[in-house]
Amino acid sequence: MIKLRLKRFGKKREASFRLVAVNSTSRRDGRPLEELGFYNPRTKETRLDTEAIRTRLQQGAQPTDSVLTLLERGGLVEKTVRPSVVIGQKKQAAAREAAARQAAKEAAEAAAAAAAESAAEA
Repeated sequence: MIKLRLKRFGKKREASFRLVAVNSTSRRDGRPLEELGFYNPRTKETRLDTEAIRTRLQQGAQPTDSVLTLLERGGLVEKTVRPSVVIGQKKQAAAREAAARQAAKEAAEAAAAAAAESAAEA
């Protein structure tokens, strides 16, 4: 299977990446089948060979998540909502609801305690 992935190069702590087509079993920095673009995360510079990328995608190449994000930004692939994003949003919503319920419960207990104190003083 052919994958579209990022190949790291550059100095320590100053990484840049080449977008390459490789066999899925090869190493990250192994010899690619074809170089398709360039990405610099520090300056956000991106250069993509659109024709070659479209050709590889039509041949069935599978982009990694980070490459898919770059292709979406470049307008080569239609943006899709990934299942992991949907699951994460549901978990966050559930956590917010639980926190709100807990805060309401604590406020009710505090109000009841204050009412009991004022009744005991009177």
